[in-house]
Amino acid sequence: MQVWPGQAYPLGASYDGAGTNFAVFSEAADRIELCLLHDDGAETAVELREADAFVRHAYLPGIMPGQRYGYRVHGPYDPARGLRCNSAKLLLDPYARAIAGRIGWDPSVYGYPFGSPDARDDRDSAPHMMTSVVVNPYFDWGDDRPPRIPYHETVLYEAHVKGLTMTHPGLPPELRGTYAGLAHPALIEHLTELGVTALELMPVHQFVDDHRLVDAGLHNYWGYNTIGFFAPHNTYASWGDRGEQVLEFKSAVRALHEAGIEVILDVVYNHTAE
Repeated sequence: MQVWPGQAYPLGASYDGAGTNFAVFSEAADRIELCLLHDDGAETAVELREADAFVRHAYLPGIMPGQRYGYRVHGPYDPARGLRCNSAKLLLDPYARAIAGRIGWDPSVYGYPFGSPDARDDRDSAPHMMTSVVVNPYFDWGDDRPPRIPYHETVLYEAHVKGLTMTHPGLPPELRGTYAGLAHPALIEHLTELGVTALELMPVHQFVDDHRLVDAGLHNYWGYNTIGFFAPHNTYASWGDRGEQVLEFKSAVRALHEAGIEVILDVVYNHTAE
C-alpha cells in the first residue's frame, strides 16, 4: 500500500476521486495509527508519520468511499493529568462524515475496569465499536439554494425525523422513519398545506443509545447524545450506513428546498455521548 504525506487540512477523511487524505489532531499522542477495517474483522494499520501543528496526516491512493476506518493512539496514560492514550481502544474520527454500525456495550469499550477508574483496561474494543466511514463528497445539488425566507414571514415547524414520518398514511412503509420519508411528496405536501416555511429537525447527528437504556431494552429516541457532529445518524437512512445516509440526507434537504422549505438543525454541543 502506498502512503503519501498528505495534508493537515481539512481534518477528517477527504476523498478526491483518486484516494483519501486522513488528518487528525492530537496534542497528547506519541504515535497515531490509521486502521483500515475489513469486513472479515481484520484491520490494516498505517502510522501517520507526518505532523503539522499537532495534526497527523497521510494520503492513501486508492482508498475509496465506503471504506471503514478508525484510529489507535499511542502515548501517555496518566488519568490524574487527563491523559488516557490507549492503543487497545479503536477511536472514531471526530470529523467523520459518516459512521457505520452501533456500539455494543461490552466492558472493553471503556478505558478502565468498572469500579477502578484509575486503572487501565487493555482489552481490544474494535469488535464492539462503531466505525468511521470515508464518504464521497460529490452530490448533484442542481440549482439548489437556501430559500432565505424573511424572519417575519417564517413559519417554523420543529420535528423529529421518525416522529414526523413514522405514521404518515401517505408514506410507503419502507420510507417511514427515514430521511427519504422527509423528501417524499406526500410529506412535503403536508408541510406546505400547513404553511410551513422552515423545518427544524431535532438531532440528526450520529448518536448512541445509552448503556442503561440498552440494558433496559430501550432506545434513545430524541437523539441528544451525539457521538459524531458531522455525520448524519445512520439508522435514519432507508438503505445503508456506508455513506448512503449522507446522500439520503442531502437528497431530503434538496427536495425540501425545492418546495421552498428551509432546513434548520437542532445542535446542542454539551449533549454528547463522550
